Amino acid sequence: MITFEVNDMTCGHCVSTITKALKATDKDATVQIDLATHRVQVEPFSADAEELAEAIKDAGYTPLLVDAAAAEAEGPRSGSCCGHCR
Repeated sequence: MITFEVNDMTCGHCVSTITKALKATDKDATVQIDLATHRVQVEPFSADAEELAEAIKDAGYTPLLVDAAAAEAEGPRSGSCCGHCR
């Protein structure tokens, strides 16, 4: 799984645009986007992280590759249903 943080992704239109750009680059990739955390997760089929980042950039956004270990460490916090509440 490749994870990007895309802080300039702010609405549903952004989500749609990024999804389309990623699917155009790797049509068989699985794309999951969490708008609230600005996270884009891609399980690629044929593209690598650089190609996926370039697709997001070409769509007009600024992706930052998130270290896989850091992304796992930021998982839901205990004591709340979704991990965002304290």
